[in-house]
Amino acid sequence: MHSKTLYIQVLVAVALGILIGVVKPEWAVELKPLGDMFIALIKMLIGPVIFATIVVGVAGSGDMKKVGRVGVKAIIYFEVVSTFALAIGWLAAKVIEPGKGFNVDPASLDPSLVAEYTAKAHQTSTLDIIRNIIPNTLLNAFTSNGDLLQILLVSLLVGYGILHT
Repeated sequence: MHSKTLYIQVLVAVALGILIGVVKPEWAVELKPLGDMFIALIKMLIGPVIFATIVVGVAGSGDMKKVGRVGVKAIIYFEVVSTFALAIGWLAAKVIEPGKGFNVDPASLDPSLVAEYTAKAHQTSTLDIIRNIIPNTLLNAFTSNGDLLQILLVSLLVGYGILHT
């Protein structure tokens, strides 16, 4: 089967990955570095693709009211789809029960391994999140922790002509 449609190729790759994991799990473990490299490549491309898409879309629209309406629709769409995805995940967790059957005693787990993450979560306020949307420098939006909100902000500012790159 030869198809140039990206989503078909991704679905075929996922199916092959599952098949290899079921048939030859030891070989699948050896292929993990290949999967890690693929994920790294995707992460590398996300920022520039989002930046270019937003800048071209905003700058090319000509009508700022239209851009605002599209932005509001995009936010609503994002919220609805995210809620739907969370519902599917919750339902899948209830039906499939991942982790069921693992012979792990919760008392044997080391809570200090996640202490750093839980401490950060408790220390982060809504104001901190909003403040972190603004990068220290223009370039920092693309090179910092991979925060897509910083890239979105810079993209909108460039698209509206507020920032000139």
